[in-house]
Amino acid sequence: MAAGGHRPDRTQPPQLTRAELAGLSPRELLRHNDRRAVWHANIGPIHTPQLLKLHEDLAEIVEANRHDGDKTKPAALVDACPGIGKSAAVRAYGRRLYREQIALRGETTPEGHRRVPVIYIALSGNTQIRGLNAAICRFYRLPTTGDADTLAERAVDAVLSLKTCAIIIDDVHFLAGSQSNSVRMANQLKYLSNVFPVTLIYVGVGVQQRGILREGFSPEETLLAQFGRRTTPLTLLPFQVEDETGRHQWRTLLKTIERQLVLTDTYPGMLADDLADYLYVRSTGHFASLMALINRGCLRAIRTGHERLDTELLDQVTNDAATEEARRELASAIDAGLLTTRPGIADARRRTA
Repeated sequence: MAAGGHRPDRTQPPQLTRAELAGLSPRELLRHNDRRAVWHANIGPIHTPQLLKLHEDLAEIVEANRHDGDKTKPAALVDACPGIGKSAAVRAYGRRLYREQIALRGETTPEGHRRVPVIYIALSGNTQIRGLNAAICRFYRLPTTGDADTLAERAVDAVLSLKTCAIIIDDVHFLAGSQSNSVRMANQLKYLSNVFPVTLIYVGVGVQQRGILREGFSPEETLLAQFGRRTTPLTLLPFQVEDETGRHQWRTLLKTIERQLVLTDTYPGMLADDLADYLYVRSTGHFASLMALINRGCLRAIRTGHERLDTELLDQVTNDAATEEARRELASAIDAGLLTTRPGIADARRRTA
């Protein structure tokens, strides 16, 4: 996150005409297409209503955690289904927080150290506390020898010296292994809250369903769960088109993406008008699935010389397994006129029914 927060925003490649594209030398064309591929793979973050709400909630939690001394700071848990774009959304907030802290307090600490306001750690399967502490030390380029407590002491020294105010821990559902019980997992997360004097932002899938916020207590005993008292659960929802608000949000999203595509034959309405229903079916309203489909479609459009997105080209592009499996039901509803992504059409159908 330190490097990402410091990096300037990417510059969108130029939009060339067919004649300009044909006028490039083989080497220039190769470099132009490479820049386009990198650009399309990194479009975003797009400030959807869902992302803005999540950023607002995260900022409120982080900015309220200005406690003096060793008082435990409440944490945030962003828990949502796969393919929603939660990791990208939280990383975008981390970059924003990083830049705000640098602008507010400067690039160096009063002691002359480089300021690192935010760090980002992604867990892998069956991570234990020692492994997590080692990952934090590795981020700070500290030695990773010793037991969990030794590693924690090193990491805390770095947190304090480099003025870190937030640690983002992604894929937290891997902590202690997928088969571990909620009590063990909650105890490990409480340990982190007790040890690190920062706001911890956890990102995961199905974490609340494991009962982690209850720490193994029954629903009637939830008040006894310390971790639940210290943690604010947040989520990120997929796009829905069952009402006008949702349909307008979907159209706005597609128009925003459309403006960022660097294809020679792109045109206004290519996504928002001609492909709105199709893209909703192919992504099932999941942002990450949508962006993967569009990114791969742009690659194919560039490599084949098609230079635009349409159903014929996108039908050749495969997407994630979960989306491909769920698309049939949505496609049937749209084909039958029971569902649409187009604002105003559903209301018009009801008036004429």
